Amino acid sequence: MSFKRVRPAYVTILILMTLAIAACGQPTTSTEATKSDSSAQEADISTETEAGQEVDADPIRIGAFFPLSAPGSVVGGEAMRAAMLIAADEINAGGGLLGRPVELIVVDSEGLPERGAAVSERLINQDGVVAIAGGYHSSVGVVAKEVAHNYGIPIVLANTWNDTITSVQYPEVFRIAPLSSEVSAVDVKFMEWLRDDAGAKLEKVVLLTENTDYGIPAAEDTARLLGEAGIDSVTFGVDIGTQDFAGIIERIKAEEPDLIMSLATGEASYNFAQQSADAGIGPQDVPTLCDHNALESNSFWRNVPDGNYCFVRRIGLPVQLYNDVALNFLADYEARTGKEGAESYAFAAYDAVKILAQAITEAGTTDSDAIIATLEGISYVGALGKITFPVNSSNTPEQAGVDPKWWHQFPDPAVTVVQYQHEGEDSVSATVVFPETFRTGDPIVVGQ
Repeated sequence: MSFKRVRPAYVTILILMTLAIAACGQPTTSTEATKSDSSAQEADISTETEAGQEVDADPIRIGAFFPLSAPGSVVGGEAMRAAMLIAADEINAGGGLLGRPVELIVVDSEGLPERGAAVSERLINQDGVVAIAGGYHSSVGVVAKEVAHNYGIPIVLANTWNDTITSVQYPEVFRIAPLSSEVSAVDVKFMEWLRDDAGAKLEKVVLLTENTDYGIPAAEDTARLLGEAGIDSVTFGVDIGTQDFAGIIERIKAEEPDLIMSLATGEASYNFAQQSADAGIGPQDVPTLCDHNALESNSFWRNVPDGNYCFVRRIGLPVQLYNDVALNFLADYEARTGKEGAESYAFAAYDAVKILAQAITEAGTTDSDAIIATLEGISYVGALGKITFPVNSSNTPEQAGVDPKWWHQFPDPAVTVVQYQHEGEDSVSATVVFPETFRTGDPIVVGQ
């Protein structure tokens, strides 16, 4: 075989002006909701609906938040926006909800906690949303959950992994993204497998992490588990949005790692990967587990031309196991964006809107308590498969005998590791190397 709660102080925004944010690719009709007072400060918010859908005076509004500008992961936010627009289009094409059209109110979190708190408050207090979906960065999800809890508004988080988001056990907070600690366990099992079964030398791992509510706990969990597996590790932290990694890369180089793992998000993850390659310790020189922004294939190859052989963690089932919902979504997403394939967080963003729509329909009302109660008992079949929240007010973590982190948590998101093995290939067709259940090919272990 070749192995080649403290509740944050909320920001009061005095000046609001709506921006119409168009979806990438296929044109979408937008209706703008403009709010202003004595000043002309700009705030990025838009109302987006199905192409050609006439919006009456009493729509059901669902908030959608994700990063659309730096230092947040813009490529991630744009993918989530496109996916949520597809969901809203489908809902409106099917007659809307409760006989009313859906408006998707889009806000830009910028990947910043203070911004996330501010726009979450705006969605509830000024735009009158009945529920919120989205979330890319954990640090934003951590504060958004507090706002949702404070106002009793249900929120379904699509890509925020920090364990504390669910472990606080707020009635309003649901998550279909995986738990950070569980993903770290998969990461380490993959590295153990590389060492024990794939024959790779793996004595020391360097972790490059951002100093956020995502990166810090993820690095801590990974380092602890690596230690238990007999693998040394060294962690280097950087601020979110870091562009120049030259100094850190020299220090990493001095460690002579057998594998490099990136826990930096957004465009920073691309900069780190390519700058590492330029310094001779990139994915083609040292086995590298790249951040999952590498799943955005077009942006990845444009920014990391030397990124071949990156390992990438992907959430969700591999393409050969896609259900009809996933296949239909994929076709619509590719047509709308011009991409080949869809990222895991795009699938999750789509499902976050659709599961809220199903809850509103089944509840027969937009009352928050009714939506929350319905979500607790929901059985939704979406692009990620069948989603339920089995640990809830009727089956508490104590009663279920599980850790509080499983509260309102989708328990079964699949986690795989894929590897780019051909320059320019899309992430959907990339070789699945782990776990064995889903493997489509062997890993290529560089530099050994």
